[in-house]
Amino acid sequence: MLRWLTAGESHGPGLVAVLEGLPAHVEVTSADIVDALARRRLGYGRGARMKFEQDQVEIIGGLRHGRTLGSPVAIRIGNTEWPKWEKVMAADPVDEAELETLARNAALTRPRPGHADLVGMQKYGFDEARPILERASARETAARVALGALATRFLRQTAGAEVVSHVVAIGTAQAPAGSVPQASDVPALDADPVRCLDADASKAMQAEIDQAHRDGDTLGGVVEVVVHGLPPGLGSHVHWDRRLDARLAAALMGIQAIKGVEVGDGFGLAADPGSRAHDEIVATDDGIRRSSGRSGGTEGGMSTGEALRVRAAMKPIATVPRALRTVDVATGEATVAHHQRSDVCAVPAAGIVAEAMVALVLADAVLEKFGGDSVAETRRNLEGYLSSLRFR
Repeated sequence: MLRWLTAGESHGPGLVAVLEGLPAHVEVTSADIVDALARRRLGYGRGARMKFEQDQVEIIGGLRHGRTLGSPVAIRIGNTEWPKWEKVMAADPVDEAELETLARNAALTRPRPGHADLVGMQKYGFDEARPILERASARETAARVALGALATRFLRQTAGAEVVSHVVAIGTAQAPAGSVPQASDVPALDADPVRCLDADASKAMQAEIDQAHRDGDTLGGVVEVVVHGLPPGLGSHVHWDRRLDARLAAALMGIQAIKGVEVGDGFGLAADPGSRAHDEIVATDDGIRRSSGRSGGTEGGMSTGEALRVRAAMKPIATVPRALRTVDVATGEATVAHHQRSDVCAVPAAGIVAEAMVALVLADAVLEKFGGDSVAETRRNLEGYLSSLRFR
């Protein structure tokens, strides 16, 4: 079905993203991808890099005149800061004497707790962290967001499905339970500093970020992705790796700094008795429906046709301004960690990345179920399936 791959380092010349298997005639432009990447840079608590870093989008292949061709789509996202790093991150060898004069090339021998630095150095045999942190950086998610823009439009144009994300918690500040945004809420969400639907909760979240900034600390939180308009039957119950909720969980856990995923009411269901935990099935004027959405739109590893809800918990950014304890691997002495960035909170951006990953998984599941080499064929197959359902 769909296959995607990204390449590139945080301070390299650019990121490259490839999406293979997308049908022909998905309507998308470079401006759509630029807009998606701009949303990723939003959010209260972001550092200076989001202000000076611009994403230069170049579609290398797979599109013509605003429509996909059915061939692999390749996107390059240029790094506007590359001139400052072209010697330090050069692909070809650079004279050692020249590198020694560059402050940016100083060996990073004080691995940061909570990052890939130390274990990556151990695993890949490096004496310093630069070769590890450059790829482990969340900068890579820009490439996934670019591909997510394609998947989102494919879902909309074939299934009429809409993917929405919002922030439900930052630190101890939480949005009221039961707030499920619609596609029409996206402009308001993007206009809010923390992408929260509730105004009072948004203010509380911003206040927590301000306090963390004063304390020289960082904050994590929880984002939720909601998808409206999915058909029933995506995924399967027959094998563990075909279950839709398992695929979604894996995709979200693959985002940097995500440490927990739940579908629907997730962990909260563990405290409820069975009589209250499940979504009862009822007959309505619109057909058979669930009376509630506790399961998050999946049952038995398959989509139910109800709104899909999945949440991801992001840990606080591990590069803490007050500097955490570590060991200098060059000397073996106790010291404090390198400080590479200045974000206090990146939870709003994590919601945009989560949107992209959910969209990619669902687009893959739609193609798995309905096939098609063009948007029209996939849509026709899906409509035929829906019209033939014995129970609607």
